[in-house]
Amino acid sequence: MRIRYRLFFFGIAFTLAAGLMTAQDLRQVHFKGVINDYSPSNVSGGPWEIRGTWSLDVERTGTARFSADLTMETSDYGITGTSQVDPTNPSTRSPHTHHISMTNATVSYDTTVCPANSPPTTGPGVVVTSTATTTGNGGPAPFEAKGASTLQVCLTGGSLVDFSNLTLVYNGPATGHFGPQAIHGVVTQVSTQ
Repeated sequence: MRIRYRLFFFGIAFTLAAGLMTAQDLRQVHFKGVINDYSPSNVSGGPWEIRGTWSLDVERTGTARFSADLTMETSDYGITGTSQVDPTNPSTRSPHTHHISMTNATVSYDTTVCPANSPPTTGPGVVVTSTATTTGNGGPAPFEAKGASTLQVCLTGGSLVDFSNLTLVYNGPATGHFGPQAIHGVVTQVSTQ
């Protein structure tokens, strides 16, 4: 199965570049997984624990749809590093949710633009970039009023699991909340339609 996906993605990249295949010949690829990471301590209210699920559909058209459903709250470091969190009162951790979405995102297979992993990823990869819409507790996230933010999504892997790692990198006002660093997750499923 791993070899089939590797050949499939390299085939998409090659045939799209060469113009040898019609859109009807391509298959949609669906990825999903989970995010478990932390924001830096220097963002507003941080450091935040970032937890949730994500999904990515690479469409027959060569574009992609991405979504993530996240919960965030001040991490344990926030208890010891500042006085803003009371460990006996969980509500002082400022728990909140975010729904992130991108549609008609640009797809690339050039993973040299992706954040480095340690140990390094060596397999094929998918890079998706677009303007992201991000909610905060069901309404517009406060930073959305400051302008649009772009989001880069990278899926990479290695010799045993082709697609194992996810990174999200914001650029724009969203970095004031999430930070400018890579947010890490894992790929749990890859399927085609």
